[in-house]
Amino acid sequence: MPRHSFRVRFDGGAGFPLAGIVDRDDSHPDAPVVLFNHCFTCNKDLKAIVRISRRLADAGLTVLRYDMTGLGGSEGDFAQTNFATNLADLHAAARFAADQLGPVRTMVGHSFGGAASMMAAGNRTDDGPLAELACLVTLAAPSDTRHLADLLVHMDGRIEREGRGEVTIGGFRYAIDRQMVEDFRTHDLTAAIASIDLPTMILHSPVDETVGYDQAIRIQSLINQRPGADALASLVTLAGADHLLVRQPKDLTFVADMIAAMVHRYAGK
Repeated sequence: MPRHSFRVRFDGGAGFPLAGIVDRDDSHPDAPVVLFNHCFTCNKDLKAIVRISRRLADAGLTVLRYDMTGLGGSEGDFAQTNFATNLADLHAAARFAADQLGPVRTMVGHSFGGAASMMAAGNRTDDGPLAELACLVTLAAPSDTRHLADLLVHMDGRIEREGRGEVTIGGFRYAIDRQMVEDFRTHDLTAAIASIDLPTMILHSPVDETVGYDQAIRIQSLINQRPGADALASLVTLAGADHLLVRQPKDLTFVADMIAAMVHRYAGK
C-alpha cells in the first residue's frame, strides 16, 4: 500500500488542542514510531519537515509531526509559550503516539525542537511516554536555551524593558513576552545532554548561520564524555547546508535516509 498522510488533533501539554499529521505506510502496521519536533516559530508544514517525514514513511516508518502551542494549526497564544510548554507539548505528543500509533522509538528535533528533544531524552523516566525511546536525532540543534533568549532581546529590547516586544523571523512577526526569555534562561540543557544514554546522531552544517557548528561539537562531547557512554553520539556534517535545508534539495534526501538508517538500526524490531 502507498504511503499516506492524515491529520490528527490531541490535547497539548499547555491545555490547548494541538494539530498534527501522521505519515506512514499501512503495509508496515508495526513500524517504529518517530516523533518530529519542529524549530522555534516553525510548524509541521515546514518544507524540510514535510519532505523528511514523507521519505521516512516511504522507508517503512511511522512519523508524527505536530504544531506546538500557538503555531500552525494548534490553538493557544504563542507569546505565552516557553521552553517548559514546548516540553509539555512534546510529552503530550508522545502520549498520543503511544495510545494511537505505538510507543515513540525515535525523536527527531530540528533546531530548538532538537533542544527540547535532548532535554526530554536526558530526563526521561521508566514510566513516562518516552520510556521505550531507542535513539535520538538532532538537526541543527543548539546546546543550550539561553542563547535564544539573548538573541530575542537583542532583536527587540522592549521584551525586557517593557515586558513585550516583536521579532521578525522568516518574514513573519511574532509577539514575544518577557516570561518567554526568562524561562529560556532557567533550563539546564547542558546537564540533560550529559545524561543522554541513547545512540544519538547529530546532523549539522559547518556554515549554519543560525546555530553555529560549535554547538554540534559541544553536544557530541557532552554525550560522549558521560561515564560509560561508549561514544554514543555521532556527528554527521552537512557540508554547505543552510539552517532550514532549503538551499540544496538533495540535502533533505540525504538527511532523511541517514535518519531512516539510524531508526532501522537501533529502533527496529
